[in-house]
Amino acid sequence: MLPNTRLKFNSFTQRLADLNGVKNAKEQFTVTPAVEQKLEEKIMLSSEFLQKINVIGVEELKGEKVLLGSGSTIAGRTNTDSKDRAPAPIASLDNDGYELAHTDFDTYIPYSLLDSWARFPDFQGRITNVITKQIALDRIMIGFNGTTVAATTDRTAYPLLQDVNVGWIEKIKTKKSESVAKDIIIGENGHYKNLDACVRDAVNTYIAEQYQDDTDLVVICGRKLLDDKYLQIINNNNDATDKVATDMLLTNKNLGGLPAIRVPYFPANAMLITSLSNLSLYFQTGKRRRTIIDYPKRNRIEDYQSSNEGYVVETYDKVAYVENITLSDELPASVDETDETDETDETSAE
Repeated sequence: MLPNTRLKFNSFTQRLADLNGVKNAKEQFTVTPAVEQKLEEKIMLSSEFLQKINVIGVEELKGEKVLLGSGSTIAGRTNTDSKDRAPAPIASLDNDGYELAHTDFDTYIPYSLLDSWARFPDFQGRITNVITKQIALDRIMIGFNGTTVAATTDRTAYPLLQDVNVGWIEKIKTKKSESVAKDIIIGENGHYKNLDACVRDAVNTYIAEQYQDDTDLVVICGRKLLDDKYLQIINNNNDATDKVATDMLLTNKNLGGLPAIRVPYFPANAMLITSLSNLSLYFQTGKRRRTIIDYPKRNRIEDYQSSNEGYVVETYDKVAYVENITLSDELPASVDETDETDETDETSAE
């Protein structure tokens, strides 16, 4: 580490210590609530997608969901001469609360990279930004691919972080399997003639009637389902273009009358129909730990962070998931396209 880099790095660690009320950031400390909130805001701002869903701080490791919607209508009337008024629950208590899992976000930055960054006035910001952006991307990856909570994770065996936490899709498969359709063929001789028909039927079949007309429903699509011609970014904010291009792609394509979007790491041949506000990430407040270590044996600094986190589907009645979708033109040439064993009308394939 060059002398100027050393000065800037020491200033960075001292500022971390001062902000968190500790003497030394090179020993593990608990991030203060104010700093934790600012860090969460930075993580969210680095991701268009995380800004659209709910990222919520909770006090307990386990508990009831925070944003449960009403499970029934509440308007009515009672003849109190003969019976008591019977209130309806304002929250749909589905006996599926949240449970958070300890998650490490440990990184290192080589001295050589720090030396390059030391030339710029935003040295401290560059360190923070590169870490927060990767935390955001990892959170998204886990949300769409996580299936288990392993005692020791294996990034080589599970490159999509499948063993870090249980994500939204896995929870839908487990908690509301009846809202999942599999092995769907799209095409003239498939289960549906086009993706629009598939989306319309999924909404009508799997999403509860009280949510079917909600104007915030969207279709999160895998990359194989939308042609490049549909992936024109419609966000006109030039300052946000780079962020959107590496995160959530808003398209000018509707599927079944619903906006279609693409998010990184979403399964390539699948669709999730829900509202973005129905997906949540909970973290435990006051439990973020951090340590910054200068490690000359490897010519690098190491940043150890940990947080307790969990993925929540607020209302399972407002989700439909279709996976293993095949477009008919992707089928092998040996497939007999005149085979009439599959329905060709717009009906659901179980």
